[in-house]
Amino acid sequence: MSAPSYHDTAEGRRIAYHQTEGQGPGVVFLGGFMSDMEGTKALALEAWAQAQGRAFVRFDYSGHGQSLGAFTEGCIGDWAADARSVIEALTDGPQVLVGSSMGGWISAILTRTIPQKLAGFVGIAAAPDFTEDSMWRDFSDDERARLMAMGEVLLPSDYGDPYPITRRLIEDGRAHLVLRTALPMPFPVRLLQGTEDEAVERHVALRLLDHIDGPDVQLTFVKGADHRFSTPACLALVMRAVEEVLE
Repeated sequence: MSAPSYHDTAEGRRIAYHQTEGQGPGVVFLGGFMSDMEGTKALALEAWAQAQGRAFVRFDYSGHGQSLGAFTEGCIGDWAADARSVIEALTDGPQVLVGSSMGGWISAILTRTIPQKLAGFVGIAAAPDFTEDSMWRDFSDDERARLMAMGEVLLPSDYGDPYPITRRLIEDGRAHLVLRTALPMPFPVRLLQGTEDEAVERHVALRLLDHIDGPDVQLTFVKGADHRFSTPACLALVMRAVEEVLE
């Protein structure tokens, strides 16, 4: 694992990233909740970009991976600001965003805040509005009370240690919901979703598909694929989707 470069945002957060020089439109990978830029999908996309001579950036949100900061101090708005800062500072021209899970939500936010920087979007198990429509929805009354009183609850995870969920994360998430008003995406969009995904329910992908206002939007369900979406067959679908958007 090579050492990352670092970008300092206007808010004073230090963001770790790896950048591949190449032709545009470039591709930017946006990872998931408590994930990092060393995952299978990010590295596979980087290898693809290098082979294609395509500009590419992968990075860690603040409090994630090799970026500085504590995870529990962050929220959706902070991580969207991190992504915007990286894209505006490091890339030239419009970019294709590849958003995995939470990265799909962040990508949707960016379509509203920096539309001029987007050339396309590929969502992999995209999880828009999950703090409200999944986490808060599924909390028990006791968990909601503890969250509001203590500021944090622990949410069991299928991927290791429990997730610390903060009151700030939930409340800030409500300020960045994307499925309540129109979501214009006037560029090619490809959404990929596994039928065995236990983190993002199928109806989320369908709701996002119905909600996007754009001329070229497609959703592909992959039978048997889980939330990681990282098997060789799934990775091949990701690369194909990116290539379709770039065309």
